[in-house]
Amino acid sequence: MDSLIFGIFQFAILIFSVIIHEVSHGYAAERLGDPTARLAGRLTMNPIPHIDLFGSVILPLLFFLTNSPILLGWAKPVPYDPRNLRDQRYGPLKVALAGPASNILLFLIFGLAARLGAGVALSPELIALFSLIALLNVSLAVLNLIPIPPLDGSKILFLFLPQRYVYMIERAGMSGIFLVLIFLMFFSWVIPTISGIGFYLVAGPEAIAALNSVF
Repeated sequence: MDSLIFGIFQFAILIFSVIIHEVSHGYAAERLGDPTARLAGRLTMNPIPHIDLFGSVILPLLFFLTNSPILLGWAKPVPYDPRNLRDQRYGPLKVALAGPASNILLFLIFGLAARLGAGVALSPELIALFSLIALLNVSLAVLNLIPIPPLDGSKILFLFLPQRYVYMIERAGMSGIFLVLIFLMFFSWVIPTISGIGFYLVAGPEAIAALNSVF
């Protein structure tokens, strides 16, 4: 397949995967007592309110232009007020983990669909599409579980830090994304390695073969 068409496929899947990720944060917060995301109009699959110029456009484009084997990015964070959560101790962690959990669920659904599809002789194109969705979503889950603020995995780290350090880190906000970029610069192999192992175990070698043959 032409690399430009493949890039468009990847970009479309990435955008809707990160939107599902962010909407999942909002729904988790809503279930725990905070309506901020709903009141802000962010519990929607419309991509416009979720697009982040750097994370949704510039960074994926950089991955594509540098011939990265996979695209990564993020959407604009869904707002929520942790003071409204009924569970003050673990509520923020539950909200944070809802995002990666949604990507893991998509990974399992489409990864198993690719494996089963190979067993019932679905078309290679459809198996490859399922595989691409699965691979992008497991990669997003691995990325977001890295314990560096503002990624979701940092909320796990917060459970073990004194509260004064948690406040300091939270005040830094999205500026911590530079730490994430440094991590990706020097440890870029971590995400595809872990994602690749998970993808192989769930989707199987036939899915990898279909992905390579079609895309």
